[in-house]
Amino acid sequence: MTTMTHEGYLATLEVDEDAGVIHGRVINARAVLTFEGETLADLQQAFADTIADYRDWCKERGVEPEKPYSGTLSLRIAPELHRRVAEQAAKAGESINQFIADRLKEVA
Repeated sequence: MTTMTHEGYLATLEVDEDAGVIHGRVINARAVLTFEGETLADLQQAFADTIADYRDWCKERGVEPEKPYSGTLSLRIAPELHRRVAEQAAKAGESINQFIADRLKEVA
């Protein structure tokens, strides 16, 4: 799947050959944010305009625009796995949070 980013927002792209356009859809915001363009330059500008419009829309309503990612991740795991992770983190001299963050960096 082809993607593009703008100021932390991530969009997936889909080519509509019949219409001769590329459609984009932001996937890391709850708001429905879409855009399209006929060329890469058009698409990039449309993406930037969509994000600017979203921020303006939020400002008009007195709400904060949703940030693409907060940096907080909540996991539900089995108690036994939680125990094993805690043990491995302690052996590494790290907090559970740092231990998991380091492991995720290795695979992401």
